[in-house]
Amino acid sequence: MTRVEDVTTTPWFRGVPLDWEAVALGRLASPVKRTNISDAPLLSLYLGEGVVPYKTDRVVHATSEDTSAYQLVLPGDLVMNNQQAWRGSVAVSELRGIISPAYVVCQLSCRLDRRFAGYLFASTGARFPYVNSSRGVGDIQRGLSWPLLKTRKFPVPPIEVQRQLADYLDGETARLDTLIKEQQHLIEMLRERLDAEVDSLLGDPADARSTTIKRVIQPLTRPARPGLGVVTAFRDGVVTLRSNRREGGYTFSDTESGYQEIRPGDLVFHALDGFAGAVGVSDSHGNATPAYHVCEAIAGDDLAYVAALLRYLGRSGFLATQAPNVRQRSVDFRNWSTFGRLPLKLPPVKEQHRVATRIAEQSAKVDRLIRESERFVELSRERRSALITASVTGQIDVRGMV
Repeated sequence: MTRVEDVTTTPWFRGVPLDWEAVALGRLASPVKRTNISDAPLLSLYLGEGVVPYKTDRVVHATSEDTSAYQLVLPGDLVMNNQQAWRGSVAVSELRGIISPAYVVCQLSCRLDRRFAGYLFASTGARFPYVNSSRGVGDIQRGLSWPLLKTRKFPVPPIEVQRQLADYLDGETARLDTLIKEQQHLIEMLRERLDAEVDSLLGDPADARSTTIKRVIQPLTRPARPGLGVVTAFRDGVVTLRSNRREGGYTFSDTESGYQEIRPGDLVFHALDGFAGAVGVSDSHGNATPAYHVCEAIAGDDLAYVAALLRYLGRSGFLATQAPNVRQRSVDFRNWSTFGRLPLKLPPVKEQHRVATRIAEQSAKVDRLIRESERFVELSRERRSALITASVTGQIDVRGMV
């Protein structure tokens, strides 16, 4: 047995009660490789969600057609994402099913309460041993080395204390999760309300002229500018630098071969994702992949209106009906000639300005409310994470609390 006081130089052991043990992971969990059971449901491990049924709409977790090498996971197993454990993609499964052989699956020791283990191994503090036991460089290519990881020590209280902590955290995290879900539902409702209002402003305009995209906008050709950030068209119609939203979950090119410059005021349409709303007027200066059509107006039409109309046509399903090549979750408009032939109905420019201004005003109001809700969600998640880490390191005395 290793006493906690002997490892207090490790950051997350500082302040851990002296009657707790410091136990190597290899004594708490053992890797297992079980034979795939053909009738078992397919599972995956998603950051922040734990082990859940496989979701077909998650491209990052595309499954192999041949699942014969997949591992059987049982309730109570510890599952770790080999490359994303350091980000918190670790969970104790509550489900039975099969999972990709790329995951590390372990059977827990009887020294651990299953619920406590779930909190312990997914806590912020646990990321230190995951990072220190990973091979490779950078945020994407981290791979766990079990020979290293199994020697890393974790704080383990007496089993009765584990159960008390799990009871306490079950109640507190459930309360926070409910608040988070309520705010997320509010965000969805606000976005749906805004989309409905925008649709009413764009639908069936009076005195409209029939035309095509290539008569309204034209593509711009600019080489990438070194040193600029990457611009992305998001599905909510915002075109901005990735750094203004999030960096995680993207694959960056080392050479930016074929990238193009985007300037504020450019109309940007994602040729593969525009059908789902990824089109708008850029608010940023940066570079983007050649999958985007970067355009300017030909004859004075309002680009904000045109972008809103294209987004409306995408979300309504019209663009999908016009695509020559439809793939799973994607509609391909990379060919400019094909894209340029799409029909549009545009009202007079004065009416375009009025509608675009109205959309901008309503969007600003909704965006302000959404930012407030997103900030609440962010703070609640931070509170949840801090609460778990404090609990599994003994900073919260739960005796008599539950």
